[in-house]
Amino acid sequence: MEKLNFEVNINAPAQNVWATMLDEATYREWTSAFNEKGSYYEGEWNPGNEIRFLGPDNEGAVGGMIATVEESRPYEFISLRYLGQIVRGVDDRTSDEAKKFIGAHENYSFTEAQGVTTVKVELDSEDEWAAMLNESWPVALTKLKDLAEARP
Repeated sequence: MEKLNFEVNINAPAQNVWATMLDEATYREWTSAFNEKGSYYEGEWNPGNEIRFLGPDNEGAVGGMIATVEESRPYEFISLRYLGQIVRGVDDRTSDEAKKFIGAHENYSFTEAQGVTTVKVELDSEDEWAAMLNESWPVALTKLKDLAEARP
């Protein structure tokens, strides 16, 4: 497992950045960097809740990841822990493939100073996914920045 870190400065208050990142409609926009066919989530960003990150796979079936929200402090921090994957619409929490990343974390920190919010993303990645994530996260954060800065 490899630790990956990404960061972006956004000219908007933390409250706006948080809302842009997590609101269902804008979430779909900035996360298109990870799946051009579309990404979305089901669930709520509250501590203890299960949340499902979904999108069509290469054959058009629903695929994705299952996580639990370990911590959520509005406008400051979110921590997710992965519980499994979704393959062709079916939850998988027991296969060898799923076990590779079960327990991995993805954390988001929001720090505001003088109207600029710094978003830091720290995540655990399987080595085979690191290259794709190293390409996609900067694109996603640029989209998030553009959306949040345009938000009233």
